Amino acid sequence: MNIKIAFWLLWAGFIAYILLLSPPLHLEQTLTLLKNIFTLNFAEINPIILSLFALIGIWLLIYSGLLFIDGRMQSIPFYPFALASVASGVIGLIPYLALRNSNQEFSGQKDAFLNLLDSRFFGVVLSLSTIAIFAYGFGFGDWDDFVQQFLSDRFIHGMSLAFCLFCLLFPTVLGDDMARRSWNNLQIFWTVTLLPLIGPLIYLCLRPSLAETTS
Repeated sequence: MNIKIAFWLLWAGFIAYILLLSPPLHLEQTLTLLKNIFTLNFAEINPIILSLFALIGIWLLIYSGLLFIDGRMQSIPFYPFALASVASGVIGLIPYLALRNSNQEFSGQKDAFLNLLDSRFFGVVLSLSTIAIFAYGFGFGDWDDFVQQFLSDRFIHGMSLAFCLFCLLFPTVLGDDMARRSWNNLQIFWTVTLLPLIGPLIYLCLRPSLAETTS
């Protein structure tokens, strides 16, 4: 099957599942959760759920570290989809994956923003943040409450599945990023792929810097 068609089918299937087959949406409860998150009222939130929400943000930043660079070489830039992903998570990301073409080259100069995303400093900060998030969630979280909410609440259910999709989709952009850096190593590719979240973070810390070209 054409990879672009597969992305669109996945996108439509995920939306259909969330709307039609997932647990019911408790709107008032969801709005209260979001209000507590954005007002930093963390004491009212199960640390596992708060950590999951934060890890979705980490995933968006990981993808940004690859796809803003990728978007420079595409007919359609990544930033509209990045903004959509902030609001809708993986639902906003998948259309970019479906519309982009495989590209293993980079030309031109990196601006300050791309230099930041390409830096090992970016990967290290994300990695340290992830360690802190995991420590908080595992150290203080209520797993029974999380399982109950996963089974009964659409927002928590969908956010959990979105986290899994971020993990599964990362290899579809990893190969091109490695090729742009002349780092064609299957062992590294599969190591990063088979270590969900941790592998991509290590990759951002260790990948060679992207070479620039002059016109």
